Amino acid sequence: MHNGHAALLSRSRAIPALPPEGSDRHVVAVDIALFTIQDESLKVLLVKRAVPPFPGWWSLPGGFVGRAESVDEAALRELQEETGITTVYLEQLYTFGDLDRDPRGRVISVSYYALVDWERFRLKAHSSAKGGAKPAGTRWFSVNRLPTVAFDHRKIVTSALERLRNKVNYTSAAFQLLPKKFTLSELQRAYEVILGQPLDKRNFRKKMLQLGILKDTRERQVEGRQRPARLYAFTEARVIKLQEKGIIVPF
Repeated sequence: MHNGHAALLSRSRAIPALPPEGSDRHVVAVDIALFTIQDESLKVLLVKRAVPPFPGWWSLPGGFVGRAESVDEAALRELQEETGITTVYLEQLYTFGDLDRDPRGRVISVSYYALVDWERFRLKAHSSAKGGAKPAGTRWFSVNRLPTVAFDHRKIVTSALERLRNKVNYTSAAFQLLPKKFTLSELQRAYEVILGQPLDKRNFRKKMLQLGILKDTRERQVEGRQRPARLYAFTEARVIKLQEKGIIVPF
């Protein structure tokens, strides 16, 4: 795992060239599945490719690892260059190495995934992306309605989604999609969108409050015509203690 708040290294890097056809050599790439909740839907960020292969197709942010950088550094750099996002927590997902995953040659990809609050970021590709080849666009797509995507990126999204749904029950992952203060309704909806299924309101609130991971801020938020709802904050230290004890949130 890598803390996205760490500064990207500014040292020079040489992006490796693809090995010649028939060569036993390979290059390493990174691909990032970035998830958010938008319009009551779980979405993943895709960029439109501007250069071959697959020009005009959508793909995950990513690219080749430079000779003077780690895979973590490359993932953060590529994300910054293609989307403008610089402060995000990335976690390694899996290594994809099918022989035919890239038509240009032997490319092994280390994939990452992350959760973000889309309202915190202004998506904007830098002109330095891909060595000057700026992506043709960036857009959030529903995980249930993906367009035709390049390479094996649909497979990567599916794997990342499975990991996310498995992990949301025993980590604080869902809280990364919420503002610092939130209502129990907002928290439950985040879990429902990630899991793709409705949850019993009474049971959800009972379990969350019993775990002691929420702090009552003593503030309230008006929700429509209903009476003001309590605003809560996330208590990270409590979650860490529960994880150490092997306690999960079984929804």
